[in-house]
Order: sequence, then C-alpha cells, then structure tokens
Amino acid sequence: MAKKEMEVVKGLDLQRYMGRWYEIASFPSRFQPKNGVDTRATYTLQEDGTVHVLNETWSDGKRGYIEGTAYKADPGSDEAKLKVKFYVPPFLPIIPVVGDYWVLYLDADYSYALIGQPSRKYLWILCRQSHMDEEIYNQLVQKAQEDGYDVSKLHKTPQSDTPPPEEGPKDTKGIWWIKSLLGK
Repeated sequence: MAKKEMEVVKGLDLQRYMGRWYEIASFPSRFQPKNGVDTRATYTLQEDGTVHVLNETWSDGKRGYIEGTAYKADPGSDEAKLKVKFYVPPFLPIIPVVGDYWVLYLDADYSYALIGQPSRKYLWILCRQSHMDEEIYNQLVQKAQEDGYDVSKLHKTPQSDTPPPEEGPKDTKGIWWIKSLLGK
C-alpha cells in the first residue's frame, strides 16, 4: 500500500519560528545518545536568510551539542521544506551531512510543531515549553500516524522541570557521537 504524500505547512513565518524548541518526543536516531535528556534546539535567523541551528542534549550530566545551518529546500516555494546541514564529527567538523526538515504541523501561536521528512525515518515533536499537554501530544501523534509514520517508534524525551543552563559541562571529546555510531 502506497503511503499518502505528506502535507507540510505553507507560509511558514521563519522569524516567528526562531528561538528555543524542546524535544518532547522523537524517533531514536544514531545522531543522538540513547540516554539523552533535556534535548532542545535553538534556531537563529542569519542575515543571509539561512538559519543557525544549535542542537543540544545532556547525557551523563554532560552537554553534547552540534551546530548546523538550515535553509529552504526550494527558495521559490511557500512550503515549509527545509534542508539542514551539519558537519561531523562535532569535535572535528569536516564531513557535511544534509537532511530534510519538513514542518508537518505548526499551531497558530508557533508553540508546538511536528517535524518529519519524506522517508519517514525521523520524526520530532517540539514545543516552546519543556513539557506539553498530553491531549496536544496525542493529537500530534495521531497526525503523524495519518501521515504514514510508525508511531510505535516514538520515544518521549525526558525533560527537567527546570531546563539546564545555557552552558554546562561539555562532552569535549565527542564521546556521545562516537557511541551513537556504535549504537550505544
């Protein structure tokens, strides 16, 4: 059975989308430590129209992070289909890795979002707050399921009641990234 084509948000106001987003749930991926908590993303609009991306997670009390750039996949389209480019490994950023970042749903207040990509291998539920109302969460899960995602793979991300500070002890060796390649 063919999966239906995913609809994405149209007319995304990139300026309003900027700022801090907390990961409420996601599909586990090799790009993040399995025991990561307080995972969040911060987006900053650059003068050239691209977006600086800072993804952070805490693992074993240390802050792991990676920085990248997002840009519209098709500058002439009003669809919220972005490309995100990171350089890996984070401790010696030399290899570019590009992925899709499609905004599948965004509420009118820009307070929560459903993010996916065409292969349906990755999915994120994001919120401006570190916790999300369970009813809203369930609605986003339902939307993802309707878009053909296997929502049984969705994993809730533990978030502290008080988010971590801007900086913390850093994983300066990139150990989390190496472990993630090994599936740990």
